[in-house]
Amino acid sequence: MSGIYIHIPFCKQACHYCDFHFSTSMKKKDEMVLALAKEIGMRKNELHESARGDNEIIETIYFGGGTPSVLSNDEIIFLISEVYKNYKVSANPEITLEANPDDLSAERILELSKSPINRLSIGIQSFYEDDLKMMNRAHNSAEAKKCLEEATKYFDNISLDLIYGIPGMSDEMWKQNIETALSFGVPHISSYALTVEPKTALSKLIQTGKIAEPQDEATSNHFMILVDTLQKNGFIHYELSNFGKENYFSKNNSAYWLGKKYIGIGPSAHSYDGEKRGWNIANNSLYIKAIQNNELPIETETLTVSDRYNEYIMTGLRTIWGVSLERIEKEFGLEYLEYLKKQAQKFLNDDLLSIENNILKPTPKGKFLTDGIASDLFYIQPEI
Repeated sequence: MSGIYIHIPFCKQACHYCDFHFSTSMKKKDEMVLALAKEIGMRKNELHESARGDNEIIETIYFGGGTPSVLSNDEIIFLISEVYKNYKVSANPEITLEANPDDLSAERILELSKSPINRLSIGIQSFYEDDLKMMNRAHNSAEAKKCLEEATKYFDNISLDLIYGIPGMSDEMWKQNIETALSFGVPHISSYALTVEPKTALSKLIQTGKIAEPQDEATSNHFMILVDTLQKNGFIHYELSNFGKENYFSKNNSAYWLGKKYIGIGPSAHSYDGEKRGWNIANNSLYIKAIQNNELPIETETLTVSDRYNEYIMTGLRTIWGVSLERIEKEFGLEYLEYLKKQAQKFLNDDLLSIENNILKPTPKGKFLTDGIASDLFYIQPEI
């Protein structure tokens, strides 16, 4: 089973914290949609099952960005139809649209409910007006609540995003943000720490003293509150930043974490076939020009054994599935297994990692430190 990710590189305005590839100019939107459709067709033979050479079945289609909801319903349906035209698609695929509240009017939600889209991922981020203004979000608090009221009437499978660790947000405010999200009955919540990426507006605002820097202690407290509150409300913490009710895990994202193949369509989109990773050029004009000239503007790298081991460590520790010691030995060999056990010992001693049924996982105490722990378990090839 495989997936297709379609990157829509347009936004109405730039969020201060975002370092994804996008443009706030919509001038090339029509050309981009045609280029995306063409790339979908150009890459139809990439996903093969090794034994028979047949194309693998597409189980998920994911519109990410950018802001995919800036596309019209007709444009979205057109791109989905191109996937169906060129690939084998499962009988009931998960088809997700990332959307912002300001694009989700009652009329638009009703239209989307009649389309092939069956999952919405809504970028709420916060229900507080001051937070939204600080982050330069295009929506306000009232729009966030109104769109969730409407969306839950027509969609069963909804995820919403929340950001924690925002400067000035008290523990009580953060609890209220979570409670407000829960009040709409959504079955999935993705939540991320506010991260200061280089060359973003947020980074400049912090450097000039206009916004306070996020504090590690507050961020850690918010994470613990998040985990505790959502688990008490029946959510499963199945990935470091993702919480879902039973049967509502993101199939698209779970496929990434479990190492399944996927094709990334659009500028800056990444792809993975089990052995090679590829990424498209992160420039809208150059991307469109290349596709119009029947060229794929993609760079690829073949992953080494160490690369694949390191990726498995990173993704495995972030999920409830953990890192299988049996798989480490089978796929990477005894040398890697012994190395992992040696590197993990100090974290086992400090109750940050545990081994149960031959699966290595972070303890509740170690969850917030997962990425740092993973980096210490990476296998670094000696320089020649």
